Amino acid sequence: MSHHYATKKRVSLLLLLAMAFSLLGAVPVQAAEGVTLFTRYTNVSLPPGDSINYSIDVVNNTDEVITVPLTVVSMPEGWTYDLRGGGHQLHEISVMPGESESIFLDVTVPLQVDKDTYTFSVAAGTQARLPLTIEVTEEGVFQTDLTTDQANLEGHADSSFTYSLKLDNRTAEAQNYALQAQAEPGWTVSFLSGGNRVTSVEAEAGATETITVDVEPPAQVKEGSYTIPVVASNQSSTAELGLEAVITGSYGLSLSTPSGRLSSEVTAGGERSIELQVSNTGTADLRDINLSYNAPVDWEVSFNPKNIEQLAAGQSTTVEAVVKASGEAIAGDYVTSMTASSAEATSQADFRIAVKGSMLWGWIGVLIIAAVIIGIYSMIRKYGRR
Repeated sequence: MSHHYATKKRVSLLLLLAMAFSLLGAVPVQAAEGVTLFTRYTNVSLPPGDSINYSIDVVNNTDEVITVPLTVVSMPEGWTYDLRGGGHQLHEISVMPGESESIFLDVTVPLQVDKDTYTFSVAAGTQARLPLTIEVTEEGVFQTDLTTDQANLEGHADSSFTYSLKLDNRTAEAQNYALQAQAEPGWTVSFLSGGNRVTSVEAEAGATETITVDVEPPAQVKEGSYTIPVVASNQSSTAELGLEAVITGSYGLSLSTPSGRLSSEVTAGGERSIELQVSNTGTADLRDINLSYNAPVDWEVSFNPKNIEQLAAGQSTTVEAVVKASGEAIAGDYVTSMTASSAEATSQADFRIAVKGSMLWGWIGVLIIAAVIIGIYSMIRKYGRR
């Protein structure tokens, strides 16, 4: 019994010694691996172009000061980061025994990136490593789009063309775009935003801005199709759109006489017929041309015909204008304006009408003179005999 008890006692003693050595042996292992890196959020989701700031604790679990180098390992290509502490960039840190120090890691996801899961690490030498994961939630692009629902407009040479454009900032940052038009010489292009003329426009990240473009062709533009390239650009991104203006023709109207003379004569209360020449000086046909006038009080003008249904480009036609002067008009020059007008063009001619005395008053004058002569003759004969 005593031998068995002694053996059992030795076994228990050996077990206690083994446990003691085991505990003593754990101290240098803990000292060798006495650094811990800790952060609360190790897996986050971010959209392209966004950034995150990690607060990381460097914990010294030993009873000695520990100095370790700090590095970021396996950061994805094109991503940017900044490792800071105390307001400075960090490459190494020292931590007092049993204490911890905070460091900060700023990571920015690029704008142009694939939708995927990305992993990188912060390392404290060979003693500790903190794996971090960012899940990019969508396909990222760095792109600007310039679009319009109606890029092609048609009109005559005197028309102005107005286009409504949409500028889509498909980046994760606000962008300021310079606006330019590369039109041919003589064309006038203006950009408007919010009712004001502008040369640039700012678009917030992911926002769409509406831009109005006013285009005016030169005075002597010919028929045809014209392209006006419009560009919205900055140092980072450029978008271009081609606008098209189709000129169908120019409208022109001329009112004169076949001889070009714009004067005539008429007696008071009398009439004078004037031949007018109406010419289409444009490159497009004119329809529904009306004749009208503006004359002195109690004067009248009638046209034959009063309306021209259609006049082809480059063609002329004649119209008779009958001017009737007021019966009370005194001798002198009067101005009568005549106008030919259509929906697209108008022309006015001012005629100088010289009024002569009425023939009636002329005959009355003759009769008065004759009466006076007869009266004088009669008196001479009567009193001459006495």
